[in-house]
Formats: sequence, structure tokens, C-alpha cells
Amino acid sequence: MGNAVTRNKVKRRLRHLVRPVLDELPGGSMLVVRALPASAHASYATLGSDLSAAVTAARKPRRTR
Repeated sequence: MGNAVTRNKVKRRLRHLVRPVLDELPGGSMLVVRALPASAHASYATLGSDLSAAVTAARKPRRTR
């Protein structure tokens, strides 16, 4: 992803973006966020929209087999 400065910048941005999302999740939910290398070059707005889309997709009911 990059050097320590870049990794920490991404970590701080994601931590800030995740806080309001945690309040919306049902109690007992777990959220794992993994930053891929492209996140080092993504804008704050892009990270936010990607996170929002991922959480929305994760909250959709899944089909059972």
C-alpha cells in the first residue's frame, strides 16, 4: 500500500468514516474493513462512497440455498 505515512493516512481516514456507520449496525454486528492498495490514492470522498456501498450491500438479505 505504501510507506508508513501512507498506511497511517488511510487508516485515519477509514477510522473516521467508519464511526458513524457503527452506530447504524445492529447490536452484536462485526465489521471488518480491509484497505487495498488502491485506497492509498483514493480521495476521502471516494473512500466514503465505497464504504457506504459496501455496508449497504452487506446489509442486504442474502438468498439461502
